[in-house]
Amino acid sequence: MFNLEKIVRPNVLKMKAYSSARDEFKGAASVFIDANENNLGSLAGDNYNRYPDPHQKKLKASIAEIKGVRPSQIFLGNGSDEAIDLLFRMVCRPGQDSMLHLPPTYGMYEVSANLNEVKLDAVQLTVDYQVPVQEVLEQVKPTTKLIFICTPNNPTGNSIERESIETILLSFEGLVVLDEAYIDFANSPSWISRLDEFPNLVVLQTFSKAWGMAGLRLGMAYASEEVISLMDKIKPPYNINQATQELALKSLQQTEQLAYMVEEIVQEREMLVQALPTLKTVEKVYPSDANFLLVKVKDANGLYNYLLEKGIVVRNRSGLPGCEGCLRISVGTTEENQQLFQAMANFSI
Repeated sequence: MFNLEKIVRPNVLKMKAYSSARDEFKGAASVFIDANENNLGSLAGDNYNRYPDPHQKKLKASIAEIKGVRPSQIFLGNGSDEAIDLLFRMVCRPGQDSMLHLPPTYGMYEVSANLNEVKLDAVQLTVDYQVPVQEVLEQVKPTTKLIFICTPNNPTGNSIERESIETILLSFEGLVVLDEAYIDFANSPSWISRLDEFPNLVVLQTFSKAWGMAGLRLGMAYASEEVISLMDKIKPPYNINQATQELALKSLQQTEQLAYMVEEIVQEREMLVQALPTLKTVEKVYPSDANFLLVKVKDANGLYNYLLEKGIVVRNRSGLPGCEGCLRISVGTTEENQQLFQAMANFSI
């Protein structure tokens, strides 16, 4: 039986969150001389001389309407990386607790574990990049507080079988963190629709991929109100700046354009899926539910360096267990994809 208080660090349960005067103030006011801001204004114009809403109320309300959740189930972070780090700090005691991840996968889980002095346990994905559920459950220890599952997975591109995830959610007494950074490109539904079923579920999403806002650094975590409340308690007070909040709100009013962009990216992805295997250097193109492809080639290091010489940057993932000989290639524009294809066609093994 999952018990949140049982896994949260005792000092986090006891601590008080930072509270500004505007957190404590309720009502309307016309004079704000509480936060030591520059009341003459800002050289950037608008209202940037004022601290942003620390609770991002308008933005959360808009996201909640689109995603079908409650605002109290949303945490907004400076990229998903902030949410990942806060989850470690919320439940893992440095030097005592552990986490589990499933390589090959997103590298920041390991970075955050090392930064927070949390033991890193790993169970490698199967040859078809699925979760070996029994191995995962056997690897769980009393000190295991977090399990990270990336779906669609980075760098492999595939979605993780839902039955496997559900089994882990029902069996594990810590937090199961599903990283859905690429969910907008997949046919499968998001797990946020099942938050109320699983009190130990945390779902990560981002504005960096389908929404095209990587430069703003805005990530989302969805979970129970109890989990979100604790994350809000330990975050920096003004972690999402005013410009990011405004631009995100503007983007949320253009969901129709988002659908067009996703459709175009998926079409370009499928074009590459069909075209790349015709090249002599390509051995396999793995199925993808993301905006990138994992491609096995005959000379990964040689092709990677050759593409760099041509001014084309891809990601060499050949050093990762399970990705030997593979490059990860993001889906570009039609013109970029044509340049990539032509360069790869001209590469001599």
